[in-house]
Amino acid sequence: MPELPDVTLYVEKLKGLLTGQVVRDLKIVAINVLKSVEPPVSAVLGCKVLDVERLGKQVVVRTEGPIVLIHLMIAGRLRWLEPGTKLPAKITSAALDFDIGRLALTEASSRKRASLRLLGAEADLAPYRPQGVEPLEASYDEFAAAISLENRTVKRAMTSPGTVSGVGNAYSDEILFAAQISPLRLTSSLTDDEMARLYRATQSTLQAWIERLRLEFKDKFPGAGDVTAFRPDFNVHGRYREPCRVCGKPIQRIRYADKETNYCAQCQNEGRLLADRSLSLLLKKDWPKTLEQLEGERP
Repeated sequence: MPELPDVTLYVEKLKGLLTGQVVRDLKIVAINVLKSVEPPVSAVLGCKVLDVERLGKQVVVRTEGPIVLIHLMIAGRLRWLEPGTKLPAKITSAALDFDIGRLALTEASSRKRASLRLLGAEADLAPYRPQGVEPLEASYDEFAAAISLENRTVKRAMTSPGTVSGVGNAYSDEILFAAQISPLRLTSSLTDDEMARLYRATQSTLQAWIERLRLEFKDKFPGAGDVTAFRPDFNVHGRYREPCRVCGKPIQRIRYADKETNYCAQCQNEGRLLADRSLSLLLKKDWPKTLEQLEGERP
C-alpha cells in the first residue's frame, strides 16, 4: 500500500503538473472503482484544477467544481501518460484527461480495492479525513496521547489510521527498527524514553524517505513499479533472513493474514524471537526462543 512518503511524492508531482489544468475527460473503466453517485462524472468536465493535496493515504484533487478523492488502497497506483497514450490494458480503473497528459489509476490485482469519489463540497470530505494524528505535524504530546489512547501493540497503533495517519505496514517496520522497539510491545508498557524515541524515529524516518523519493524522482513521475513496499534500502521490511545492517543478525518476521512484520530480534527485542502464531501452534515447545537457538537449528 502506498504510504505517507509515496503519497506525498504523488501529490507533489501532481500539484506541479495539474494546477491550472482543465479536466477534459474522466473515464471510468472499471465501474466498481467509482464509489459516488452525486455529483455525476460529467460535473468535473471543464473544471480547472485548483490544488492537489494529501489526506492520510488519499490523494485529493480540488477543482473549480467537484473534489476528486482517490484512495489507492493496496495495489492502486497512479501513472502519468502523454496525451493520447493508450491506457494500460486490464489494469486501468479510471483516467483523468488533460491537455498536457492523462492520469491513469491502475490496479494490478484481482482484488479491486482502489476507489475514486466525486464530492460536491468541502463538507463532504469530512467523513474521509483520518482521525489519527499527522505524524510530521503532531507535537510530541499529541503523538504520545494518540499512541497511548488504547492499550495495543505498538505495531497496531502505528498502522491504525485512527491513531497515526498515513503509516502502514512497511514504514511502521522501519520506524520501530529506528526506535529500537519490538513491534509487539504494548503501548501501555512504553517508558517516557521509549515514547520519545518512537516520536523521533517516526518523524526522522518518514522525512528521510520523502527526501530520498524526491531525489530519486526529481525529473520523472514514478512508474507503477517505483511505488513499492519492498525497497532495497529498507533496514528490515521485506528483508527476512538477510543480515541486519546494525548487528549482522538475521532479520525475522511474523506472518499474519496476508501481511508480515519484519524486525531485528537483537536490536529490538534483546535477542528474543517473537513467536509467529501459526508456527508456534505447529512447533509448540520446539519453537526457538532466541536467535542463538534459531541459528543453531538451521541446517
